[in-house]
Amino acid sequence: MQRRSALKSLAVAMGGLVSLPSWASGWTPESLGKTTGVTPSEEDLLAEIVETYIPETTTPGAKSLKVHQFVLRMIQDCYGEPAQTTIKQGLQLTDQAATQLYTKAFMSCDPAQRKDVLTRMAASEDQIGRQFVGMTKGLTIQGYTNSEYYLTNVAKFNMAPGFYHGCVPVKQ
Repeated sequence: MQRRSALKSLAVAMGGLVSLPSWASGWTPESLGKTTGVTPSEEDLLAEIVETYIPETTTPGAKSLKVHQFVLRMIQDCYGEPAQTTIKQGLQLTDQAATQLYTKAFMSCDPAQRKDVLTRMAASEDQIGRQFVGMTKGLTIQGYTNSEYYLTNVAKFNMAPGFYHGCVPVKQ
């Protein structure tokens, strides 16, 4: 009797491993496809927010690697309805906070002002603002460090670590 339950558990575990999203590691913008749920202007705003977290320097930034599409895909596919509502409200709140602080939209602010807006949102009493900043920051870092560019050029990812050298003289 225990053998049957063990086989069922093993089958469920193997099915779960097979169904894991393989695109979440070493992803490319083409592998993500088109996301729904946000308008193009909201997607552009999110692109500027992720660029604020990881700006372009000598290496590509989060915006040029299209990490914002990764963030949207993760929220759409892996998070529930509350997170999807938080992202929509957080994008509106970001623009409102920038307008209150600097009398211009978030996308019109310079990088220091953008960083200040996000820092104030993270430290504010507004729970939606804090959740939005925490969620987007975490997913931005996850998306950037799992991107194909980062894994091949920065982390020097080897598919099979260790090497086999077959014909090596053996010293006695």
